Amino acid sequence: MRIDKFLKLSRVIKRRTLAQEACERQKVIINGKIAKPGSEVKVGDIVEIQFGESVTRFRVKKISEHVRKEEASEMIEIL
Repeated sequence: MRIDKFLKLSRVIKRRTLAQEACERQKVIINGKIAKPGSEVKVGDIVEIQFGESVTRFRVKKISEHVRKEEASEMIEIL
């Protein structure tokens, strides 16, 4: 799944356009490499996102095309 879509579905970032912008500004890293909006993410990948001064790291636990709001937190594990 594309990283921009995953960030939106997992509700890490609220909108896909914001996720795309974060990737374009080199604020998203997958397994130590800078991610583009179309970069693929898999179960087990480590993702880092820079929000201002803070950095959020998480592991991808689950990938699903359709996710209800209550299930979104099950997609990632904060590190």
